Amino acid sequence: MIIKGASKNNLRNIDVIIPNNKMTVITGVSGSGKTSLAFDTIFAEGQARYLESLSTYARRFLGRMDKAPVDSIDGLAPAIAINQKATGRNPRSTVATTTEIYDYLRLLFARIGKAHCPETGKALIGYSPTRAATYCTEHFAGQRLELLAPLFLPGTQKILLLDHPKHLPNVIESLKQDGFVRIYVNGKAIRLEEWEEYSPKLTLSKNTSVDLGIDRLIVNLEEKKRLAEAIENAFQRGHGLLKICLADNAGEVKFLSETPANVESDLSLAFFQQEELTPRMFSFNSHIGACPTCDGLGGFSNLNNTLCQDCCGERLKAEYRAVKINGRNISQFCQFTIPEAKSEIESWSLIENERIVAEQALEEILTRLNFLADVGLEYLTLDQKASTLSGGEAQRIRLASQIGSGLVGVMYILDEPTIGLHPRDTDRLLHTLKQLRNRGNSVILVEHDLDTIRQADHLIDIGPGAGHYGGNISACGSPDEISEKNQTLTAKYLSGEKKIPIPEKCRPMNQGYLISVSGASANNLKNLDVNFPLGTFTVITGVSGSGKSSLVVDILQRVLEKELNGKMTKPGMHKKVSGIEHIESVMVINQEAIGRTPRSNPATYCKVLEPIRNLFASMPEAKQRGFAKRRFSFNAKEGRCPSCDGQGFNLIEMHFLSDVWVKCDQCRGKRYNRETLAITYKGHTIADVLDMEISKAVEVFEAQPRIKRILKTLEEVGLGYMKLGQAGNTLSGGEAQRLKLSAELARRSRGTTLYILDEPTTGLHIDDVGRLLKVLHRLVDEGHSVLVIEHNLEVIKTADWLIDLGPEGGERGGEIVYEGTPFNCTKFNGSFTGKFLKSSFLT
Repeated sequence: MIIKGASKNNLRNIDVIIPNNKMTVITGVSGSGKTSLAFDTIFAEGQARYLESLSTYARRFLGRMDKAPVDSIDGLAPAIAINQKATGRNPRSTVATTTEIYDYLRLLFARIGKAHCPETGKALIGYSPTRAATYCTEHFAGQRLELLAPLFLPGTQKILLLDHPKHLPNVIESLKQDGFVRIYVNGKAIRLEEWEEYSPKLTLSKNTSVDLGIDRLIVNLEEKKRLAEAIENAFQRGHGLLKICLADNAGEVKFLSETPANVESDLSLAFFQQEELTPRMFSFNSHIGACPTCDGLGGFSNLNNTLCQDCCGERLKAEYRAVKINGRNISQFCQFTIPEAKSEIESWSLIENERIVAEQALEEILTRLNFLADVGLEYLTLDQKASTLSGGEAQRIRLASQIGSGLVGVMYILDEPTIGLHPRDTDRLLHTLKQLRNRGNSVILVEHDLDTIRQADHLIDIGPGAGHYGGNISACGSPDEISEKNQTLTAKYLSGEKKIPIPEKCRPMNQGYLISVSGASANNLKNLDVNFPLGTFTVITGVSGSGKSSLVVDILQRVLEKELNGKMTKPGMHKKVSGIEHIESVMVINQEAIGRTPRSNPATYCKVLEPIRNLFASMPEAKQRGFAKRRFSFNAKEGRCPSCDGQGFNLIEMHFLSDVWVKCDQCRGKRYNRETLAITYKGHTIADVLDMEISKAVEVFEAQPRIKRILKTLEEVGLGYMKLGQAGNTLSGGEAQRLKLSAELARRSRGTTLYILDEPTTGLHIDDVGRLLKVLHRLVDEGHSVLVIEHNLEVIKTADWLIDLGPEGGERGGEIVYEGTPFNCTKFNGSFTGKFLKSSFLT
């Protein structure tokens, strides 16, 4: 694939060649332009070309894809993007629905599921006339039978010909004309021609049973055809219900139903399946199948997720929960983890017809289950809510549904697929991606992980710096070639010339200065007692699903937020948390994405624009004119340009073509009106400040301690190149992550603080990880405590104290594998983390 003149965001009109049917990694420091090339250029162009093949009418119904600013792209294959955006917060979405496994399960249960009575649990049986005749010849051979069609049965819900026995006289005449001879009222036979004479003596109440006599015969094989015809007639007249009277057995009665039903001799307990099973009946998103009490959610979110009493959290109506394969309903099947679901399917014994019907659906389900296991997600249950998944898990689940489709000749573009993966699981993921490549697809990864980079067929390094210092191709070729040339930052880390140093010695653990959690048993945790040392840099590690988030986020973080911040949270199951008195506040930096809209920018997000606006409002000229700080916001009417409403650009709608943004001709992109721009600080207007790089702004606001503190933090995490007014929607994932970190780190901490960080290296180049570690270690030196959940070995090796959970994910995890210093962990054989850490300590 040949790309010429790509200039999206900060790309400098670059030309690049990407080999097809190979695994290509695009790397470079955070903010250098990797995503701009992979997603905003290659993927956007692939999508736009596909959409252009549709009619303009069809395009009106599809989301518009902006065409990438590129001169030409040749050899472009159809593109599928799998990015890190967390899956929707929809409470209906689960692992099974996201991977489409649930769709195939619904099909299976509708086609080969065995329906049961929701009350008694007995299987529902339906008889065709032929099958009913065979049943009679097998069970009642040589006996005299009377075949009746029920017209009214007291105490049953079944709809029959009569809705009350008192309407019987109205149908007598038509029954006579149809050739029927007798009717049975409360079991007593009355000939239809004698009806007039008997009817005055009858009391027809709600408790009267009425049956129509169809035939009398002695059962033998010669009479089977007559028997089948009589049964068909009875089903027709009895609305699918047949009553058999055994004349020889003192009038014993047996019912058979044409529709699947549980018809006991006591018909008040009878249950009839109303219609044929369809996949929609097993969907908790459809009013047909969803439990009406909780509307298919399984619980009530406003009541601390209490389970719905009617469906016990299984989301479906009782009659569809009673449809089973191998003794389990669809909701019970979804409670399995991936390996359990596989072995359950393998244990199904299906008859030949069922196997033929189920073959395709089972193949699709097994492909997806195998893939979920291949990418290290075997600890997830199929009914786990998508909203509880981390970004890395969600991305790998979307990958499962893509790989399940088995396409060839497609270009897959992935955004850091190794996020949230323990090094042990990274190998398995790479194996899967190579399978995709070997099938004849091109795989393009935006990636920072050095092991993944080393396994690429082709490497493109974008740089040399970030923002407007980047956007060029620094190097491309095989990882070995680039490592040998040793010219770029990435190459120096690949060759080992540069590395993140390991601290000289670990800070000691003080036994009297720690927070202890005892009896932690949330999710898969096995009643753990854990000590978190304070005044140190502590890292929690373990393979995916081993219980790290359950321990740190669900228990420790929520307890601290409740106790110290007064937040209304519900911590996970534990006995107690002690030692909270040692810290005065807790700060949490989690994986949630920041709002990236065109009107937000680094200055607004880090709350530095507030003091800057105060400063401008305090200028003598601003006071003379009576300008308040509101005047210096481009969201307020007083100060912004009236022509573009403070956006700096005007939007020209092009309907089915991509929209065009044109610089506002009144303010020339400065966002403010002329009067506001007349106020300056050190010769800079508010528009100049927003257009200023953070490093330059640090110098300009040297004399303003509050402003300088916030800007200095931004510079320390490596965002010095960024402009204060850069639109939030143009930030890369790594930039947004560091912006969030610096916003939290710049907040004035109240006394000794515990910082809890959940995978802070998401989206960061190894060089940026080094910068981040300096900031975090400095916090510890200042007397605070840092607790990090992390898989990145570069972070783990610099820790003072390591807590490794495992040994596996899901049910086979939730135990403490190792506690101690990172170096000692390398000598401990039972830890996967220790095994991968060894290479970091080899000098």
